[in-house]
Amino acid sequence: MRKRKSNEFLTEVELEFMTELWKLGEGSVRDILATLPPERKLAYTSCATIMRILDEKGFVDSRKEGKTFIYSPRLTRDTYQSRSLRNLSEKLFDGTPASLVARLVDEYELSGDDLEEIRALLDRRRTDDAT
Repeated sequence: MRKRKSNEFLTEVELEFMTELWKLGEGSVRDILATLPPERKLAYTSCATIMRILDEKGFVDSRKEGKTFIYSPRLTRDTYQSRSLRNLSEKLFDGTPASLVARLVDEYELSGDDLEEIRALLDRRRTDDAT
């Protein structure tokens, strides 16, 4: 397939499909359709179009097995999350991660366990950076 200029970010629908593909590891249009909630009611051709777009944008690789295209992610979920979070931090929080974290802590009703987990992550990061 011809590759279009790669876009850095996914639309909401593309992210939904990538999330299922990350879970599957690889799969055909039918495999991906089978993982979507039944109320989604997407036609095979609509799903195939979305997968073709993801291929053109460079988010997935495809190979043909008989008459079926098999898709696999070109980047990991972690890589995409990092890219998206950096973008969010740069655009909405002036590139200051502390502001992003402060907003997260202020806006969500975090339990004591959540706060302890965050504290442990920060302590671990500080220890790792010191070595």
